[in-house]
Amino acid sequence: MNSYPAPAAAFSLSAPVRLWEEGFAADPHSYYATLKAQGPVGWAELAPGVPAYVVTDRRAALDLLHDAETWSHDPRPWEATVSEDSPILGMMRWRPNSLFADGDAHIRYRRTLIDAFDLVESHDLRERVHRAVDILVTRFGPRGSADLVVDFARPLMALIFNNLFGLPDSESGRLNDALGQMMEGGEQSAQGEMEYGRYVLELVGAKSAERGDDLTSWLLDHPLELTPEEVTWQVFLTLGAGHEPTANLVSNALSRILGNPAYYSTLTSGSRPVMDAVVEVLRYETPLSNYGIHFARESLSFHGVWVQAAIPVVISYGAMAHFAEKDFGGAHHPHDASHMSWSAGPHSCPVKQHTLLIATEAIERLTQWLPDLEPLTPRERLSWRPGPFHRSLTALPVRFTPRTPDQPGDRA
Repeated sequence: MNSYPAPAAAFSLSAPVRLWEEGFAADPHSYYATLKAQGPVGWAELAPGVPAYVVTDRRAALDLLHDAETWSHDPRPWEATVSEDSPILGMMRWRPNSLFADGDAHIRYRRTLIDAFDLVESHDLRERVHRAVDILVTRFGPRGSADLVVDFARPLMALIFNNLFGLPDSESGRLNDALGQMMEGGEQSAQGEMEYGRYVLELVGAKSAERGDDLTSWLLDHPLELTPEEVTWQVFLTLGAGHEPTANLVSNALSRILGNPAYYSTLTSGSRPVMDAVVEVLRYETPLSNYGIHFARESLSFHGVWVQAAIPVVISYGAMAHFAEKDFGGAHHPHDASHMSWSAGPHSCPVKQHTLLIATEAIERLTQWLPDLEPLTPRERLSWRPGPFHRSLTALPVRFTPRTPDQPGDRA
């Protein structure tokens, strides 16, 4: 077991910071400030009566993420202590996939995912994104108004990932609805998890019966010979990890672009790339704000805190991002290394280039279709979905000059 630095006075646990409250969604910064004041590792609740340690310090996070000897991703000892109806189990319960595996099992699962996504060519992914954007803008373009969360970002990711994994567009609504319920961690979480599980089972069943040119089929046929159950849980992980955070990345980036006239005017003139806004979100308002969940294999002292085994240790990418923005005034600093949205270590995101391509292409295509998007609500008055894990807008209403399919504006 490794030893970690401890401050002169060891941190004593105080009242947990309740990340499940609606107030956290409305004003996460005050909650992060309370956690940060406790030291590198704070004490929180992910749901009523479900405690967790929360790492808010970059050095501590890197120590944890690079130490597979001391820390495990297997939540089963913790699961035994949690009520079966806990609203966060959908995001945290053990499944045989790369997220919850350690050692050789993790390497095997991760290899299959990397190899499958490597078969998705950039030009093909770009075409899939453009096609999905075109479908959605054709629906709401004639109205002259839209909600870029409900009408665009979320259904867009459902169309793209539903297509990548091999189901027809007609199934994308099921995927969108189920994941939205599961991520929020409220009373609807169990129902969302059940519906999402049914969607994935039907998907893997269809591809087991008849292969296609899609990620599910490539996982089924991978030389490492995953079982159908293992493929099911790999798909369960990857679809969720692809859809929800990427939808939030797009909507959060759009809110920053449209809420800043100087930014948007330079964006549409081509002098400031969309990638700037996307990276700004990853740096300061990361979509999956609290996750990277680990468990100590044995109870130990970690950066001044006695961490008990079987209690989750959560990496707060959101807290680190908040304090980076506070330090640098919301502007990119050339020496700012705080961006950890892709995590780090052996479990870092294996498909970040695909994610960046999807997000940037989606925003560029949308602004080509609708070059005069105008927000109807100031950014500081936008509302956010509750839940301990994500930073996700509930709505982003806009208006624009109506467009019909035969009048696509500047679309190329």
